[in-house]
Amino acid sequence: MRVRFKITQALLAEIRSDLQRPHAFAHERVGFVSAGLSTMGRDLLVLARSYRGVRDEDYLDDRSVGAMMGREAIRRALEWSMQNGHAIFHVHTHGGRGIPGFSSVDIRENKKFVPDFFKVAPQCAHGALVLSDQAARGQIWLNRASASVEINDFVAVGAAMMKWSPA
Repeated sequence: MRVRFKITQALLAEIRSDLQRPHAFAHERVGFVSAGLSTMGRDLLVLARSYRGVRDEDYLDDRSVGAMMGREAIRRALEWSMQNGHAIFHVHTHGGRGIPGFSSVDIRENKKFVPDFFKVAPQCAHGALVLSDQAARGQIWLNRASASVEINDFVAVGAAMMKWSPA
């Protein structure tokens, strides 16, 4: 199965702009993208719908990581997913050029909280994204019991279409 993530260039620009804002103590910003899902044969299409940044007061002052969300941030995202029946993708940026990668901390923390979204929206796949200034990489869980798989393709649609693949 191939997984393709589609997002409008306008939404992608909104996310990047929000993630670049400074925070009083966190070294980076994080947020959540809601998405719809569709299958095309054996392939899964993830269609980004909207974005919510984590509120300033929902960051924990943890200097060992770039940003640490508190329980309220995750609760708000879980509630958003449950109310709308949307897939949810945690998102942050590493900046720079080229296709980014998840850090070992990202991988560890994603494994801890992303599967929790199946408690409130078990009909959806959920995941995590990391952006650079040019591209993205993603992990997606198809169900609570499975390991994550890599998102194969990202497509930003708008006046000019951009496409990249991590491989």
